[in-house]
Amino acid sequence: MRSIVLTKGVPDFSEGAVSFDEDGHLERGKTPTVMNPNDAFALEAALQTKVRHGGEVSGMSMGPPGYADVLRDAMESVYTDDSYLLSDRELAASDTWATAITLSAGLEKYQEEVADIDIVFAGFKTADGETGQTGPQTCWAMDWPIVTHVIALDIDPDERTLRAKRLVEGDIDEIETVEAPLPCFVITDPEFEPTYRKASHRLTHKQLRAETEERAAEHDEHLTTWDHVDLNLDPDYIGLDGSPTIVSSVDPIPKAPSEREATMIDPDDGMGDVLEEMHPYAAEAGD
Repeated sequence: MRSIVLTKGVPDFSEGAVSFDEDGHLERGKTPTVMNPNDAFALEAALQTKVRHGGEVSGMSMGPPGYADVLRDAMESVYTDDSYLLSDRELAASDTWATAITLSAGLEKYQEEVADIDIVFAGFKTADGETGQTGPQTCWAMDWPIVTHVIALDIDPDERTLRAKRLVEGDIDEIETVEAPLPCFVITDPEFEPTYRKASHRLTHKQLRAETEERAAEHDEHLTTWDHVDLNLDPDYIGLDGSPTIVSSVDPIPKAPSEREATMIDPDDGMGDVLEEMHPYAAEAGD
C-alpha cells in the first residue's frame, strides 16, 4: 500500500510560546512552529496501514523551507519513509483553495515520478485556521472518494476497497461503517485509535518506529523539495493571487495572565499552623 500523509506547520499555541503584536495579531516569526496536532492521527492511520499491509508512507507539506522540520517531526514522532516539501515564494500567502491546488499538483507529480497512490491521509483541521477544508478540497481536485471523521479502518488489498468506521457529523455517540474504493482520501478524527491485535503486528510496529527515529536523524537525505515550476503551476492560480478568501477579522488567542494572585506568608509567622494542616495530606500521598 502506498500512502501519503498531508501535514502542516502551525504556531505553537502552548502557554508562553505565542507572540502577538500590539494589535493582537499573531507574530509568526516570533512564535515557534510545530506539526499540526491533528495530523498525528493521520500519521498513525498510515502507520497502521503499513504494519498490516506493507508498502510505503510519505509525508507531504506545502510551506516555507522551515516546514522541513515539520516533516522531520512527522517522520520521527510517528512514521514516514520519506518527505516531500512543496515550497517557494510563489506559494506564499495561500488560502485553503490555493493550498489544495498546490497539494493536488504535488500528488499528481508523485504519481507520475514515484508510484501510484492508494490512500491520502489528512487531519480533519489545523490548530490555526481550523477550517477543515484543505483535505476535502485537495480530494475534490483529485476527483477521488473521501471518508471523513474516521476512527477505525481496514483495507482489502485484493478487492481494492477500504472499510472504515466514522463518526456521523462528528458525534461520538453515533458511528457508521462505510466502504470506499481505492484510491481515496481518509480524514482522521481525533478519536482515531490504531489497533495491533496480532503479535506480529506489534513487533513490526516496534521495528518500524525504531527505524523511523533513526532515519529522522538524517532527514535531509530523505527530503525532496518541489517548487511551482516543478509542479507546472501558473503563479496566477496559487499563492496570494490564487486565493479567493478574504479574512474580515481575526480573534486573537487570549493571553494567560502574567500574574497570579498569591498569599504571602512570613516563615516566622503562622507557617507552623500551615504545615500542621497539610501534614495529613502529605502522609496520605506517601501511602
